[in-house]
This record gives sequence, C-alpha cells and structure tokens, in this order.
Amino acid sequence: MFEEWRRRRAAQRVKPGDGRALKRFRWWQLLFRALFYLRLPQDGGRQAVYAVDVRHGQNQSSGEVKAHLYLDGRQHAQSGLPAFFPVQGGTVEVRMSAFGIKRCHYVTAEGDEYQLTPDPRSAEGRRAHFDRAHPALSRCVGVMSSVVLVLALALLVSQLIGVVTRVEPVAERTGSFTSPIDLPGWLDIAVGIGAAVASTERALRLRYSRLLDGGAG
Repeated sequence: MFEEWRRRRAAQRVKPGDGRALKRFRWWQLLFRALFYLRLPQDGGRQAVYAVDVRHGQNQSSGEVKAHLYLDGRQHAQSGLPAFFPVQGGTVEVRMSAFGIKRCHYVTAEGDEYQLTPDPRSAEGRRAHFDRAHPALSRCVGVMSSVVLVLALALLVSQLIGVVTRVEPVAERTGSFTSPIDLPGWLDIAVGIGAAVASTERALRLRYSRLLDGGAG
C-alpha cells in the first residue's frame, strides 16, 4: 500500500516537457550525467525512442535532482526523483542513491521489468562495455566491490556497538563491548573511501542494496 501511495505521489510530480532537443552526451559529463534509452515498437513497424536524462551533479543547488524524459529526441516530460513516467505499455521508473542511478527500468503493465540501455559514452555505458568485453574481470571487480562493502559494514557495526555499550545505563545492563578491530585513523578513512568507490562502481551497474550501499552512504 505504501509503495502504491508513493507511486501516485510521484506521478503527480511529472510535468510536461518543453519540446527541447536532447543534447549529445559529452565526455566531460561522465561524473554528473546519466543517459539511458528505451526503444518500444509502434504500429507500422517503427520504433519510439525514449531517453532518460539525469543531470545528477548540476541540480543540487535547487535541492532536487530531476529526470527528463525524451521521446524521439524531444523533451516529453520531467520529474523530480524518484520518477515514474507513464509510457506506452507501462512505466519508466528512475531512482537515485547517493552514488548514482540505482534504478532505471521499464515496467510493463503485466509487471515485467527491463533495464534501460545506457548511452555508450556515459559512465554506465562504459562500465557495461567493460562487462561485455571482459566478463571474467568484470565479475571479479563486482565481487571485490561487494567484499569491500561487507567489510566496511562489519567495521561500522562493531564500532557502533562499542559506542552504544559505553553509555552508562546500557553498560550496566549488558556490559561494555570493545571492538576487536582497532584501525588507525588513516586506515579508517581509507576504508570509508573504499566503500564509497565500491558503491559508485555498483551504481554504474545499477546494483543497489539498502544494507550495503545505504550503509556506505
């Protein structure tokens, strides 16, 4: 019920586009722009080409990141995130985490889900190309990202337990806990940076776990 309420609220944020042309992805936009495509068959054998453009590094001053939906190269609609754009046969859903796009999927009326295709020049597109060109190495990178996040989460939980059990009322009931992991400050910072890098790598593949990636944020 909560998810349905959130979908209805998101649908109210969708505004008509102004018809502006979709700009080509440029290499210097790697760090602050995501661009995805969806092609849907139409009557007569033609295809409608949808594009989702998110400038996630440029809209922070307004306090809201927006997703822009283009249809055949022209802006069709826009919405704050999370965005739910109605399109032919279903909905395009766009969500973002602190590290990038975590969801950009076409969901049909029957409930089937398909991830949109990233622009090959974008960071997400380059990561997808790396996965196709070097699948074994790509899997290793993905596993390493997960391992780094698991280790960072374990360290965080251990430190939090230590802090909580040092509170006098808690210590009297449960006893204090001293974390067996005692890292120097520089290594603590390095672990935090590694976790952020790992979550960013996962975001380029549109992988997101509330426990792992949410904890890193």
